Amino acid sequence: MELSERASGVLLHPTSLPSRHGIGDLGQAAYRFVDYLSLANQRYWQLLPLGPTGYGNSPYASTSAFAGNPLLIDLNAMAEENHCGELLADAPEFSSRVIDFAKVSAWKLPRLRKAAELFLDNAPPSRGQAFNRFCGKAHWWLNDYAMFVSIKHHADRLAIQSGAPNSAWNVFWDADLKRRCPEALARWSEEHEREIEAEKVLQFYFFEQWNRLKAYASDRHVRFIGDVPIFVALDSSDVWASPGQFLLDEELHPTKVAGVPPDYFSETGQRWGNPLYDWDAMRADGFRWWIQRFSATLELVDVVRLDHFRGFQACWSIAADEPTAINGHWDLAPGEDVFAAVRESLGEIPIIAEDLGVITPEVEALRDRHGFPGMRILQFAFDCNESRRTHFLPHHYIANTVVYTGTHDNDTVRGWYANHPESDRQLLHEYAGYSCGDVWWDLIRMALASVANTVIIPMQDVLGLGSEARLNQPATMGANWCWRLSEDSLTESTASRLSHLVNVYERNGWGPRVGEPKQREAEADPTQTPRPHFMPPLANTRSSS
Repeated sequence: MELSERASGVLLHPTSLPSRHGIGDLGQAAYRFVDYLSLANQRYWQLLPLGPTGYGNSPYASTSAFAGNPLLIDLNAMAEENHCGELLADAPEFSSRVIDFAKVSAWKLPRLRKAAELFLDNAPPSRGQAFNRFCGKAHWWLNDYAMFVSIKHHADRLAIQSGAPNSAWNVFWDADLKRRCPEALARWSEEHEREIEAEKVLQFYFFEQWNRLKAYASDRHVRFIGDVPIFVALDSSDVWASPGQFLLDEELHPTKVAGVPPDYFSETGQRWGNPLYDWDAMRADGFRWWIQRFSATLELVDVVRLDHFRGFQACWSIAADEPTAINGHWDLAPGEDVFAAVRESLGEIPIIAEDLGVITPEVEALRDRHGFPGMRILQFAFDCNESRRTHFLPHHYIANTVVYTGTHDNDTVRGWYANHPESDRQLLHEYAGYSCGDVWWDLIRMALASVANTVIIPMQDVLGLGSEARLNQPATMGANWCWRLSEDSLTESTASRLSHLVNVYERNGWGPRVGEPKQREAEADPTQTPRPHFMPPLANTRSSS
């Protein structure tokens, strides 16, 4: 599928969906959101990375580039199948407005693992065979991931008991385990077989539930845009399982780490701390790791957004002992060779290049040689910085562009407007020449009216929410990634308003126009409860502020 048709979509990470277990999941609310997108004539649902989160709960700091986040599993459905509904009886009062990750993890993860163990004990033959097929297909990453989670679970507990400040695998783990000594791994696998298998069951359920949701969305002409962060977390199964692909010293510590130089978000830049790739080692095996990563991602989504695309041309390299990103330098990267290898193996892939930040002619040339659409952020268009304005004002766009009112790293439009100087606001009013009275709808209309083929609107902007709904503030720690969608937010009025603008600006994309019959309905699945096209708000959901 190409991004060559005029279409639009909504950005919302599944963790932000409402649910009674404190965090969004792949249950009823996810299907209801697909129905909402279909009613609003939206063709895309854009997501953040779907992997299990690590330090700081950031989806961009996952413990695996290939696994799914167990916290997204619909525990209701899993408990129902394994006849353990009593696991849900003591669900605490969770906030309906924000995610308390510590509270959610402490309650949900043990119950997920208990349900997984019951599956191992009692699954009927057909389900056991399906699980075995999944394990066979995913073995190349699943075995290492499940082992990593098992060891990490024990190491984290020991670190807490001993007061150790860091439980990362390359710092705290037993030397034989961190160096992947075959005898040590075999011994651990034998002694902890059940919990390792339980982790595999959780991945089986995640991918099964995700594939059902994806099929449901596809039947309603909604496609997924997924996010691939260019770098992976140091404390991840990826680095532990393949240390030779990264710039590590003999003690398995990074020699160089990733980040960005001082920019719009931070005067000292951002020191992300991700280990840099050993590009020579990757080139030696034909960039196999990247081919696997793209292949795995495309099993989950239809379009890939490459976060920090400029890192494929050159990445900001920071000595590991530097406390900030100020003293880094640009190291060249073989993006041309990576994309050539991926294309040769997988064919053409629909890719969005996140080309924000310090972008050079070389980065633009790499993007354009491969025909990848870049990104434009409307908030940046109305900035007293003239060079920023020139790049992001809609009359400078080309068709092969994806325009956002803002991204997950920006304030909401309403919050941005309230917190920016009058001069920036005046630029917006002069450029727009009109106002409907709600600045967020002014920018949504401007994006949809633009020549850009693809428009993505954060759900917070559709709802006109303020800074309290901001998802992430780069270079900060604290209340990021926590915002949740309220149960009654998905109204037919906002869906109708979006659908009307889609028709006005001819963004019906590659699916049927509103009012036309769908090509086909989802094939009946006897294991799934039939779902209406537009579900009412979830019932019996307990919440607190």
